[in-house]
Formats: sequence, structure tokens, C-alpha cells
Amino acid sequence: MEGISLSAVNNASNVLKKDQSNTHTPYEAQQSFASVLKESMNKVNETQMASDDLTTRLVNREDVELHSVMIASQKASVTMQATLEVRNKVVEAYQEMMRMSI
Repeated sequence: MEGISLSAVNNASNVLKKDQSNTHTPYEAQQSFASVLKESMNKVNETQMASDDLTTRLVNREDVELHSVMIASQKASVTMQATLEVRNKVVEAYQEMMRMSI
């Protein structure tokens, strides 16, 4: 059984662990964040598409195991929930920054 991929979390962690002594321009930081975000969203999309493919194959009575379909469905569900929680935290942090007085 294949485990849930946490590569997006590991990639984000690696970006944060980079040498802090390097100074990055805001543009470089934005590009780095955008690439991590895009890669993470692509992984979530791949998981969803794999689940949809297995479900379609099961409905069409192709040779696919029910437990494989259920595992893929749960992986897709968990990755989507994790993505939504990260989004909620980002929105919450943004709202908190907007409430700060200068």
C-alpha cells in the first residue's frame, strides 16, 4: 500500500529551511512561494484525478479492486481537507495582518 505523499509539505519545509543568511528580494520570495504553491496544487489535482479514474473504471466494471478505489478516494479526501486547512490558515494570517495598525 502506498502512503500518503507529503512531498508538498516537505518542499515547503525545505524552502523555509534554506540558509536564512541569504537575503532575497520580495520578487524572489514571491516566485519561490508561488512555485511551492503551484506544485502542491498539482499534487492535489493528481490525487483527485487518480481517484476519479479508479472510480470510473469500477463503475464501468473494469478489473479494479474495490479496496483500491476506496483507498484512492480517501487519499484524495485527506489531501483536499489538508489543502483547505492550509488555505484557511493563510487567509486567517492575511486577515490578522490587515488588522494590524501601522
